[in-house]
Amino acid sequence: MNSDRRKILGAAVATAVAGLFGNMGVAQASVEDTEAAIKAFAGDAEIGSGSLTLKAPEIAENGNSVPISVLVDSPMTDDAYVESVVILAEGNPNPAVATFHFSPASGEALASTRMRLAKTQNVIAVAKMSDGSIYSDKRNVKVTIGGCGG
Repeated sequence: MNSDRRKILGAAVATAVAGLFGNMGVAQASVEDTEAAIKAFAGDAEIGSGSLTLKAPEIAENGNSVPISVLVDSPMTDDAYVESVVILAEGNPNPAVATFHFSPASGEALASTRMRLAKTQNVIAVAKMSDGSIYSDKRNVKVTIGGCGG
């Protein structure tokens, strides 16, 4: 076996080992990280409830593709509209998952997407209105393994 083949074989083995064990130390966001992200988004405004609806499944059989949607009750006029909505997941390495921006021309403050959740965790939506008010909604999504409730 010549040295080039040994180098290639060694690199392949090193890559395989890194792939197997490389994700063992992946840090997860904490509740404090999520609260800091909400504070960065909302500032010092008091966070209310009621105008924002977050829809997420109670049980997600496939954590790789969890459907979520947000709807904010707003007239979406030049005087009163939703500026943006941020989606956060407490157990993800970075809690901020997605941010949606709206304007009066949007007509409706509605957005949907899919997100990846590795474990059971809280998913939080926070909406910022044009008048500076902030609304939030939260859902706990249980991620099962293979749909068996694990």
